[in-house]
Amino acid sequence: MFKTKITELLGIKYPIIGGTMMSISKAEFVAAISNAGGLGILASAIYKSKEEFSEAIDIVQSNTDKPFAVNLNLFPSMRPVDNEDYVQIMVDKGVKIVETSGHAAPEKLSAMFKEAGMIWLHKCVGARYAKKAESLGADAVTVVGYENGGATGKLDISTLVLIPTVVDAVNIPVTGGGGVADGRGLLAVLSAGADAVIIGSRLMMTKECPIHDDLKQAFLNASELDTSLVMRSIGATHRVWNNQAAKNCIVMEDKGATFEELLPIIMGDNARKMYSEGDLDAGLVSLSQSVGLAHDIPTVKELLDRVMMEAQQTVQRLNNIFPR
Repeated sequence: MFKTKITELLGIKYPIIGGTMMSISKAEFVAAISNAGGLGILASAIYKSKEEFSEAIDIVQSNTDKPFAVNLNLFPSMRPVDNEDYVQIMVDKGVKIVETSGHAAPEKLSAMFKEAGMIWLHKCVGARYAKKAESLGADAVTVVGYENGGATGKLDISTLVLIPTVVDAVNIPVTGGGGVADGRGLLAVLSAGADAVIIGSRLMMTKECPIHDDLKQAFLNASELDTSLVMRSIGATHRVWNNQAAKNCIVMEDKGATFEELLPIIMGDNARKMYSEGDLDAGLVSLSQSVGLAHDIPTVKELLDRVMMEAQQTVQRLNNIFPR
């Protein structure tokens, strides 16, 4: 199988990182990704108390003996948590890998990571920010292109331009993604110079993903044309599934709606209602253009094994085109 700087750094079988997804990247799902050979990442922002967060780590550790990470969300939050407290819990629980994501690299937290001997991954939007993270001691950085689901940043750079740009700018390993759903995409990302791929939306259409089956089926019926960009008017551009809530959001933004006016549509409670009840138009749900490449609902292991098999098949095809 493939061996890269990321697989060796993290001790994982496959060069595949499970994208952190709010309200979705819960303990059991994270463990399933790690057990399948990738790196599962627990979304700490799901848990609003130290006790809940500590219990979630316990659940991950009881369900897998493979490497996993915890994401610390540095974006502004309506219900902020103290990330320093969460880091201490991670240290106490023996968590070895931490991912950060946000508008800026965490200078204070980075010192805590290093003191604890953690491997630090930082998710950012471009070369300038990757270089800053590297200067603070990040062990690797993650970037995703404009095709990705969720926050797209403000640079609007496509995956196959962004990845080599960042690879050329730093001396640490890079994980890249955005619109990747199969082995062809994985190989494209590696060919662009990355050492691993990050996959989010495709993992939503797996058996273990904790969202309603009606929502998974709706995604299977969608094409690459069924996503929209919303919240650009308030400086928080996201790519989401183009359901009625997204259409309503776009109409309101076109009319100059304020954040407060948009909040009833964009609030996270609406998405959680979709995930739990299958109400397909209740709110916004992040989704990549790669949704059009998904045609079934396998287990996480079946998906990751298939991605690697497809990547190997693609290598063989390329070897026929470019004989040694």
